Amino acid sequence: MLGFVSLFMDISSELIHGLLPVFMVTSLGASAFAVGIVEGIAESTALIVKVFSGALSDYLGKRKFLAAIGYGLGALSKPLFALALTVDGVLAARFIDRIGKGIRGAPRDALVADLAPAEIRGAAYGLRQSLDTVGAFLGPLLGIGLMLLWAGDFRTVFWYAMIPALIAVLLLFGVQEPGTAAARARRKSAAPIQWKTLAELSRDYWFVVAAGGVFTLARFSEAFLILRAQRQGLPDSYAPLVLVVMNLVYAASAYPLGRLADRMSHTALLGAGLATLIVADLVLAGAQGLPAVALGVALWGLHLGMSQGLLATMVADAAPAHLRGTAFGFFNLASGIAMLAASVLAGLLWDRFGPGVTFCAGALLSLAALLMLALRGRH
Repeated sequence: MLGFVSLFMDISSELIHGLLPVFMVTSLGASAFAVGIVEGIAESTALIVKVFSGALSDYLGKRKFLAAIGYGLGALSKPLFALALTVDGVLAARFIDRIGKGIRGAPRDALVADLAPAEIRGAAYGLRQSLDTVGAFLGPLLGIGLMLLWAGDFRTVFWYAMIPALIAVLLLFGVQEPGTAAARARRKSAAPIQWKTLAELSRDYWFVVAAGGVFTLARFSEAFLILRAQRQGLPDSYAPLVLVVMNLVYAASAYPLGRLADRMSHTALLGAGLATLIVADLVLAGAQGLPAVALGVALWGLHLGMSQGLLATMVADAAPAHLRGTAFGFFNLASGIAMLAASVLAGLLWDRFGPGVTFCAGALLSLAALLMLALRGRH
């Protein structure tokens, strides 16, 4: 049920996000740097807010309540995109939308761990991620259809995003949180964020936090994948096809790779994900024509399937049960700071040196993360 909630909210969000970079550049006259600023602030906001929502879900012993607030905010933000007349308006809409994502993310991820037996936890995260990603490619497909139906009218298309968002909120009421005894146990043993609470988190957990941060620094916003395809001649109405290709591969790979994570070394699989990202960056850096861009985007989706559910599993395995919300929160804080830096850096490099240098920089950062992982493996 949590997977289907994610599916419908992602249909809503990606319907907009698949068109938003092109809308900002062509309709609002934004630069790549402005796109990077908007995407960096938006995505890092979502990740940073998860620190507080995760810790609060541990303290209250109520994860579903916070998730409902987050999904509700996401639904309420959708009309603001259609009404935005400036880049600042888009930033405000994205900020509210991502605040909602931040509030719901860590409690929802912790709720998956509460519900799933430890021996199939990787498969559980992979399944939720797969359903989430199905929404992430259905949304752009819907965006393409609506853009063709409404002759490229971005604002009219944005209004349709409200419908799947409302469905997601309604579906959330079908999720059953673990019983009151489990909630009381969490409430008794958890406390608001404080140093002695953080001391309970192991060195293995903090390594996962560091690895996730460096990984995110190497993986800037997917908005730049869309702009890369546009540079190679993809028409505006078909811009969401970039996310369709990426998320088809992501959705197809997340669940089987999640199951694989239950059976093999997490470090080895994460290393394979980084190697795949390096290849994706190099392909996109040298891409001449849309087929090469499509290959790079598909490899980008494969690296997400290898890494995102896996990182969530590694956090859940390394954290005490009563601090899972807090653990996911601090993991996402590190990733949020890295995402802001990565997207701003990508925008600057794009404007000054072009897309080739931008993706080469991503490959170098991925290589640094891979070396960090290899050094950890030796110990």
